[in-house]
Amino acid sequence: MTAQTPPDAKLSATILLLREGVRAPEVLMVKRHYEIDFAAGALVFPGGKAHAGDTDPGWDAYTDGDFGPIQQDARIAAIREAYEESGIVLARHRKSLGAGAPLVGADIADKLAPHRAAVDRGEIPFLDLIREHDLALALDRLIHFGHWITPVMMAKRFDTHFYIARAPGGQIAAHDGRETTDAVWLSATDALEQEKAGQATIIFPTRMNLVKLAQVQSLEHAERHFGGQPVVTVLPEPGKTEAGAPCLFIPEEAGYGQTVELLSNVKV
Repeated sequence: MTAQTPPDAKLSATILLLREGVRAPEVLMVKRHYEIDFAAGALVFPGGKAHAGDTDPGWDAYTDGDFGPIQQDARIAAIREAYEESGIVLARHRKSLGAGAPLVGADIADKLAPHRAAVDRGEIPFLDLIREHDLALALDRLIHFGHWITPVMMAKRFDTHFYIARAPGGQIAAHDGRETTDAVWLSATDALEQEKAGQATIIFPTRMNLVKLAQVQSLEHAERHFGGQPVVTVLPEPGKTEAGAPCLFIPEEAGYGQTVELLSNVKV
């Protein structure tokens, strides 16, 4: 790689796990460990880089839905990362495949919970764990919500797909204690207000997707509204405002209600 060649953006995925709240849907957010090299201490959605095991062709028999190679890999990565970082499992029993089939509950999540760290460390392939319990990942439950690619001038770059998904009933979210140090449910508006008050650190793409989520008033509204919307890729472009301040530009058609972000506001 030369100084003129930006590093490749690595495929990544994240899930906005949603549950019904009092006034608006609540989303699961986890706090990144302070010693992590990316977004240290920030409130984020469970997620991370895709692993080689996420592309294993063996997944075809243990997933629900047909989404093509990139989307299948990203959705598998998103569900695996949610399991590793929160303990929540978006899967169903293979004997009851299909979009209308229920997701597994706390009983199965509890059986899988002791293996979270081993899966995270790569000691146990996630596919082997799902196969052992005769489950199938519910890729069909994920609604494509956003697609962000890290700007070219950044040293570490990610090609990140965001999804929303209704959290399975009965499963309890718990942080992993390694990459994350807390797990909280809160509305998008509450999260944004915490950042504004200086009570939380939220990086730019996370904040923009919280702003987008704040447009809806219920889970049903979220699924209906975002399920029918095309996803526009956001690759923030560096530039300057009319006043000469360094900034990033994002496309208006992406639907975030904002097209300019000052670089001084961008946290990494």
